Amino acid sequence: MTSPPPPRIDAHQHFWALSRGDYGWLTPEMEAIHRDFGPGDLAPLLREAGIGGSIAVQAAPTEAETRYLLGIAAAEPGVLGVVGWSDLEAPDAPAALRWLAADPMLVGLRPMLHDLPDDEWLLRPALLPAVEAMRALGLVFDALVKPRHLPHLLRFAEAHPGLAIVIDHLAKPAIAEGPGSRSWRGWAEGMAALARLPHVHCKLSGMVTEAAPGWTVEELRPYAERVLELFGPERLIWGSDWPVLRMAGSYPGWWEATASLLAPVSPEARAGILGGNAARVYLGKRGRRCGRQQGHMPC
Repeated sequence: MTSPPPPRIDAHQHFWALSRGDYGWLTPEMEAIHRDFGPGDLAPLLREAGIGGSIAVQAAPTEAETRYLLGIAAAEPGVLGVVGWSDLEAPDAPAALRWLAADPMLVGLRPMLHDLPDDEWLLRPALLPAVEAMRALGLVFDALVKPRHLPHLLRFAEAHPGLAIVIDHLAKPAIAEGPGSRSWRGWAEGMAALARLPHVHCKLSGMVTEAAPGWTVEELRPYAERVLELFGPERLIWGSDWPVLRMAGSYPGWWEATASLLAPVSPEARAGILGGNAARVYLGKRGRRCGRQQGHMPC
């Protein structure tokens, strides 16, 4: 008797309330996303796509926002986990992480690396106690990076083989410039080096906001094919990046594009990318919320 396929998971989405006041990057000029977004906004989109749950990812560099997201997760069965934020350089970082991780819904942490002035921030010795605490607690390190950070992320990943690392949004390659551009080579080489490390994963997310306006699936395809080739279907994790996605497209539009991009992949591998891998990487180590939505998570 074959086991049922794992439920689909959106492994990268955000909630925010503007009145909280710690989203410094979110300005009124971003009309498509400059309003509150909560579980009630996401739920119908998930239902339409047949997605059983999601992982909420931080959008502000504060522990207050992490607590806000954990509160949502406690109340919403469809939120399967939270990737939060903590000050990894703080002298008391390990204790703070243990306190946060006492909440079973915390599955990872994400420093906002692409906004930091020091591209080599990841390599600071002051981070070592916090990173070791993350490893011991079974927390995933979400790497919000751009291609220029990849050599530094490689050194970080090599130094921490026991830490699960997920590269967000394919490291934000310049999709608008295309695979024949100078930027393609540096991105592809950096991702290839990281893909050789078995504890590094990649999110198939955030592509349309790096593409040119009026993007097509064929413009996305070379980048999706390259990460599929490098990481294999076992280490790709799908996410929407909603509601940031609204800056360049719609949830149904990205879901349809995903179906096209993954058409050559076997049904089993596709099920892994669309949910099984997220359940294993984010939910497996911490024994998180399983079986709450459609089917049972392979935790």
